Amino acid sequence: MLDRYHATRDDLIRIILEQRDTIADQERQLATLTAEQGATRRLVTDLTAQVGALLAAVPRDDEPPRERPRGMPGLKPTEADGRDRRPRKLRAKGVGRTRMQATEQVRHALAGCPDCGAPLAGGSVKRTREVIDLPPPRVVVTEHVYLERRCPDCGRRCVPSPDLTGIVPGQGRVGNRLVSLIATMREEARLPFATIQRLLQTLTGLHLSVGALVDAVGQVAVRAEPVVAALEDAIRASPVVHADETGWRENGRNGYVWTFSTPDTRLFIRGSRAKAMVPHVLGETFAGVLVSDFYTAYTGDDRLHQYCWTHLLRDVHELVDQQPDDPALRGWAAAVGAIFTTAQAGAIGNRPDRWRVRKQAQADLRQVCTPWLDPRVPQTPLCARMLRYLESLFVFVTEPAVPATNNAAERSLRPLVVSRKISGGTRSARGTRIKMTLASLFGTWRLQSRNPFNACLDLLASPQV
Repeated sequence: MLDRYHATRDDLIRIILEQRDTIADQERQLATLTAEQGATRRLVTDLTAQVGALLAAVPRDDEPPRERPRGMPGLKPTEADGRDRRPRKLRAKGVGRTRMQATEQVRHALAGCPDCGAPLAGGSVKRTREVIDLPPPRVVVTEHVYLERRCPDCGRRCVPSPDLTGIVPGQGRVGNRLVSLIATMREEARLPFATIQRLLQTLTGLHLSVGALVDAVGQVAVRAEPVVAALEDAIRASPVVHADETGWRENGRNGYVWTFSTPDTRLFIRGSRAKAMVPHVLGETFAGVLVSDFYTAYTGDDRLHQYCWTHLLRDVHELVDQQPDDPALRGWAAAVGAIFTTAQAGAIGNRPDRWRVRKQAQADLRQVCTPWLDPRVPQTPLCARMLRYLESLFVFVTEPAVPATNNAAERSLRPLVVSRKISGGTRSARGTRIKMTLASLFGTWRLQSRNPFNACLDLLASPQV
């Protein structure tokens, strides 16, 4: 090898000329590759546009004609659409009503023949009929009387402890069963306190003030504080957590409720919409996968993510609806949907196969989105989003416990959203804490298929730590 520090002038000139020739060759190769890449991108865009044109030309049975007004969302059409309905699919096994265990039996028999009047006795069962009803509800008022007794030996006056743990919470007069009923009607049925008051008055004749009802659900929230703390620990230790947020007004001021949920746990916390809420709830030790939408509070977090494909595809479909005459956009949307469908179908088998499917899906999505970055077109922002978070779009392929959508968080928020529509929010910070505690408690019991009334009764009857 030539020593360049001691090379002659002619040797250095020769080296410079060789490097110039090499650079020129590399520039020609780069130009060729750039031209090929440009041709490939144009080919992809042309093929995508052709696919979109073909899709637009093929009529779809599940899509109404564009000239037909669709009306308000959620309303059923007033006229039949003329399509033939498929016959109902027959069940593999017939299902009939299961009779309950009878708690009481009433026998019906004739004492005499209706024709000749002869006495009748014995007989066999001809048929039975089941009638389900409720006994008349009644209020049980128990007076606890504490007797003082004097010891005959030492003269001490002895009175039993007034502790009624397991019977009534705190120093109140509303027993555990009634408190559990009030909390269940408030959280499960989402009834206002005034409605609960009228129901109790109507069904049992018992009149309780609204303040007593508020205090009853507050007692449940106080007893549930250790349980909610355990729910927070369970969320932080879970391998997969779903997160979402929705608006919640407190004393007329806007705020947000965050939900963090797993297959058997739900946690609700009210706070701001700042990105600090995510590390505040999950902590620094959370090592699982966070499933969420593309809100910046989640995208700014450095943990492992799976972003929701339902939100992504919804944005794609809305864009197609906004640009109905763009065949390239329609073809691109079909390609994105096909990549997701293929990835879903490939999320089976052993781990190496799953990784191959994931890498292929990422490569396919990159190839479909890259040509649309420049020049700017309607799908450019979505393409940029997909490429930016490409590594977090197909985690569900390699991780069986991770879903592709954030549907679990949407379902978690739904009871709270319905409650918000009824009540409009809460009036104080204490009311918000009670509401979030009860929502976490009853939401978790709902996931665990527990009877909320019995679970609340067990909570109140358990020894307070």
